[in-house]
Amino acid sequence: MRSFLFVPAGSQRMLVKSRDSDADVLIFDLEDAVQAGAKQEARQLLVAHLGERAASGPRIAVRVNGLRTPWIDDDLKAVIPLAPDYVMLPKSEGVADIADLTSRLAALESEGQFTSVLVVATETVASVLSLASQPWSHPRLSGMLWGAEDLAADLHATANRGTDGSYASPFRLARDLCLMAAKRAGVLAIDAVHTDIRNLEALEKEAREARRDGFDGKAAIHPSQVSVINTVFRPTEAEIAWSQAVLAALKASTTGVAVVDGQMVDAPHAARARMILLKAQSH
Repeated sequence: MRSFLFVPAGSQRMLVKSRDSDADVLIFDLEDAVQAGAKQEARQLLVAHLGERAASGPRIAVRVNGLRTPWIDDDLKAVIPLAPDYVMLPKSEGVADIADLTSRLAALESEGQFTSVLVVATETVASVLSLASQPWSHPRLSGMLWGAEDLAADLHATANRGTDGSYASPFRLARDLCLMAAKRAGVLAIDAVHTDIRNLEALEKEAREARRDGFDGKAAIHPSQVSVINTVFRPTEAEIAWSQAVLAALKASTTGVAVVDGQMVDAPHAARARMILLKAQSH
């Protein structure tokens, strides 16, 4: 999975438009995209929309409100009977929050139903610090997304990016810790949204940097961003050819070491090659 498109659950127009999306995952948002007084109406719109969705198409996630809000249980009671693929938990501060959500899910799921969990892992200072101090592994956990907007508020920062558009130091730290925590947990590492929806060139640059560093995909807040993300996170023909050459060379080697394109390759390169080919097959 490469692209994760946020869709405001309270907008009938956006719900309908999402049916034509090429995103790998649609994240219907009941949290930040819906004002406090409109939560119930948004829930009703989303339930009606999910009830009419086709069996094929993107995977479905619902970002519910946080565990410490008065809306979380009503969100879950409304959407779990419709069997979304994922529930996204915002303001997560560690594996204890995932366990708490799991107990609420288990009480609502029908026999045989299993709802995976995505978390937004860097929205508070406590979240960021916990990424380095504890493992986030959990049987329900499928992916970890980092974000800079809520963290800026919790830090009382005046901005999360510098004048050149790059993230400031505290936010780079949050990004890197989320990436490493996701890899430690063996789940998807999802890069943050790019909020300037008009600047697709900057989005592409940021996505390429994320892929280079090990992120598996990137979140989007506008449909126009999806194709850029899908293209960036799809293995290139050159990468596929390199991967095939590495595996072939190492298979023929009697020492566990080989030379491909003038460079020495060994077990870590083989692991990378297998991952590239696996992603190529899935896309």
